[in-house]
Amino acid sequence: MKDPNLKNKIKETVEDIWGSVFRHGYKDTPRNRILQIISNVWLHLHPARVREHGTKLRFTWCMGGITFFVFLVEAVTGILLMFYYTPDVNKAFADTMDLMYTVPFGRLMRNVHRWGAHAMVITVSIHMFRVFITGSYKPPRRFNWVIGVFLLLITFLLSFTGYLLPWDQLGYWAITVGMNMGRATPLFGHEGPFSQFLGMTANNDIRFSLVGGTTIAAPALLRAYVWHCIAIPVIATALMIVHFWRIRKDGGISGRL
Repeated sequence: MKDPNLKNKIKETVEDIWGSVFRHGYKDTPRNRILQIISNVWLHLHPARVREHGTKLRFTWCMGGITFFVFLVEAVTGILLMFYYTPDVNKAFADTMDLMYTVPFGRLMRNVHRWGAHAMVITVSIHMFRVFITGSYKPPRRFNWVIGVFLLLITFLLSFTGYLLPWDQLGYWAITVGMNMGRATPLFGHEGPFSQFLGMTANNDIRFSLVGGTTIAAPALLRAYVWHCIAIPVIATALMIVHFWRIRKDGGISGRL
């Protein structure tokens, strides 16, 4: 690279991005070794300090906290519902009806879980809107904004995968339409652009992987159950830990340093 100015700009950009993700310096000093520990969520979960303005609600609307509370409600009610649900195409709908009419407080558990899912989609959307209009996504919070975007997508995925579990007409056709859209995914859907470069067909594309076949049947229900009850909640929990930790490490939740 002959242009030294361009080389310096690229170096500054890389260092800026690196500094947005890892909040410590590069030199191997005692202070930086400590910072590497307290700034790593897996080595030091709790923040070293919390600023006073970070506890005020008039700026944040507390939508992030409410979203987390709803997620806990969903986790508890979801675990209770798992005791009475079988991810089998011959039993799923019957188990859902038993929850509604036979299991004590089953209707309450299911409706709390259902309306909690709607509430979580609404609150996380409002939270993202608040962060955007207040400019709280700007440096040094860019990395945490990306984490928040992933959490928004995960919330939508949780709601979407839960649709199929009752194995009723609404869930069946919602998943059918959604999975058919996967056929048009670029590269990975057999009807999508550039899929021929990877040799995608109806028997090996992303839709086939998600539903476990070419039609919505027993494998699709089982995979939706695993994603909804295990895989996505685990991923969401890990990202929320990082998200909460980075909020405080980046100067508090009010959007000010």
